[in-house]
Amino acid sequence: MIICDICTIYLFIYLFIYLFIFSICRKAISRSGLQHLAPVHSLNIAVSNGPVKEPRAALEWTENAVNGEHLWLETNVSGDLCYLGEESCQVKFSKSALRRKCAACKIVVHNACMEQLEKINFRCKPTFREGGSRSPRENFVRHHWVHRRRQEGKCKQCGKGFQQKFSFHSKEIVAISCSWCKLAFHNKVTCFMLHHIEEPCSLGAHAAVIVPPTWIIKVKKPQNSLKTSTRRKKRTSFKRKASKRGNEDNKGRPFVIKPISSPLMKPLLVFVNPKSGGNQGTKILQTFMWYLNPRQVFDLSQEGPKDALELYRKVPNLRILACGGDGTVGWILSILDELQLNPQPPVAVLPLGTGNDLARTLNWGGGYTDEPVSKILCHVEDGTIVQLDRWNLQVERNPDLPQDELEDGARKLPLSVFNNYFSLGFDAHVTLEFHESREANPEKFNSRFRNKMFYAGAAFSDFLQRSSKDLSKHVKVVVSIGNSCCY
Repeated sequence: MIICDICTIYLFIYLFIYLFIFSICRKAISRSGLQHLAPVHSLNIAVSNGPVKEPRAALEWTENAVNGEHLWLETNVSGDLCYLGEESCQVKFSKSALRRKCAACKIVVHNACMEQLEKINFRCKPTFREGGSRSPRENFVRHHWVHRRRQEGKCKQCGKGFQQKFSFHSKEIVAISCSWCKLAFHNKVTCFMLHHIEEPCSLGAHAAVIVPPTWIIKVKKPQNSLKTSTRRKKRTSFKRKASKRGNEDNKGRPFVIKPISSPLMKPLLVFVNPKSGGNQGTKILQTFMWYLNPRQVFDLSQEGPKDALELYRKVPNLRILACGGDGTVGWILSILDELQLNPQPPVAVLPLGTGNDLARTLNWGGGYTDEPVSKILCHVEDGTIVQLDRWNLQVERNPDLPQDELEDGARKLPLSVFNNYFSLGFDAHVTLEFHESREANPEKFNSRFRNKMFYAGAAFSDFLQRSSKDLSKHVKVVVSIGNSCCY
């Protein structure tokens, strides 16, 4: 009897230890984004999380922003398999079913499976942190593990490749990779071990230019209750007045940036103009969201660069990448002049425009030719900073010209600064005509070759009409010197 009682006690102790370790592992898995690999999990349980949210294609910068929200883009690539797998996928036999792909973590889900994905609560990589949390673990970035049915490269643990012969149509999970650092392991116990879940992420090869999500803080709304208001009246110190003044400065901005200064860090802001270079801008925008924090990549067709530059103005060693034409670069530089940032961050150029004269001057090339984005990020990080010659322009009416000879025209220039080059007359008129035509009919200017053909036709027509004849008799140019940083 004594022996049996002792065995029973030991059995209960072992069972308690097993359940305790299992609960810790399960919590670690849920924090790291590997809920789909948890040992106890059933996707067939009916769970109601309320109405399904509308798939979001752009980041939310308001107080309603949710951390880990996917950025869904429509995709038609036949090789991409549904992330839910064959067992839980709602569309098992239709190859032509509509699908969406997340730009930040690159998972693919059928439109009909979006509700099922919400049920398993698989979140995208976090892009910020909540301001109210005081956990010491938030000083580092966790891995965001995602299972993959196709994976390029080699396993970090064993060094072997992922794809085997005749496995193109395989629907098994072959790899587990991190959306931040891009490390990948075989989906085996011998390759992907439990301690990898809790390891801090290094952010990979481009860690120097990535803005960590721990820097971007979502500020909570102040609670306007009676108790807090009476406490504020009692405590009137200089520190509280200073913080109150700071809150008034940040009024209307639910996000703040609290960087950690390091000489090795060169945080990068990417501004993409999708109108430039046909459809290249949209594709590049999505690729940068995969390599970087999506909250450091901005679409200039949605909003201008001013709000983003104001948000990141106190980040040390800040660098900027302008993806567009010469007009896009001039726009960003003019906003930097307006904000008077000190020191002014250097600006690199990814030439997506038609002419790209400024990009040629800075040795970034005359046009983007599908160069790998990873290589571009290396060039931006290691690029040498040079001074760019910039001019301020002020136009005044000629007082000697009779009133009856004046024509209707713009009273104010769209930009008062030009960079490196300035034109009057023939070529300036052609550029203006191209800009106005593209603004009126943007759908007709979706190809760089077609844009250059328009330039050639407009230039030939303007040359025959000689619209700039005797312009030098009516214009006087006064030159002054200025400079700015580019690389």
